[in-house]
Amino acid sequence: MFTGIIETIGVVKNIEQENENFHISVQSDITSELKIDQSVAHNGVCLTVVAIKNNIYTVTAIKETLDKTNLNSLKINDELNLERAMKLGSRLDGHIVQGHVDQIATCTDIESQDGSWIYTFSYDKKLNNITIEKGSITVNGVSLTVVNSKKNSFSVAIIPYTLNHTNFKNIDIGNTVNLEFDVIGKYVARLMSV
Repeated sequence: MFTGIIETIGVVKNIEQENENFHISVQSDITSELKIDQSVAHNGVCLTVVAIKNNIYTVTAIKETLDKTNLNSLKINDELNLERAMKLGSRLDGHIVQGHVDQIATCTDIESQDGSWIYTFSYDKKLNNITIEKGSITVNGVSLTVVNSKKNSFSVAIIPYTLNHTNFKNIDIGNTVNLEFDVIGKYVARLMSV
């Protein structure tokens, strides 16, 4: 379980393909605190640490993960939002995040708001995921509040701290992001469809 509060940025240093899997090596300032078999969210995708060498660690993304996330488009030197699993008994500053990406979305608009930014994303509504006004959404692992909730799009307001401490600063119109919809909302949507 995660909170959607990004700890640090990691930089992709190597991507090695083995059959349909990608072994992704990441340099980060938390590498020395990691251990093999630990879960770390990468742009909101929960992956297991499989190797550590100096300040670089490696995780493996399988085909299922690559098919449903934007990790399949990673390149060397891309930045990743990183978060280690939450500690039981600590504050839950974001919202309950599983690290299981539901689908990707495309950035359709970025509007400057004189000190903040409104990012708008559209997603395929065929998967029956929903947002609600002032509800929670996770974009590339970042816990955010939904504004302008529509059938297959929504916006989020980004403050300068979030822009500077996550990879939101690298998102342009047309880029894809990973979405994890609110877990409670997913259960309600499922119950309503049966």
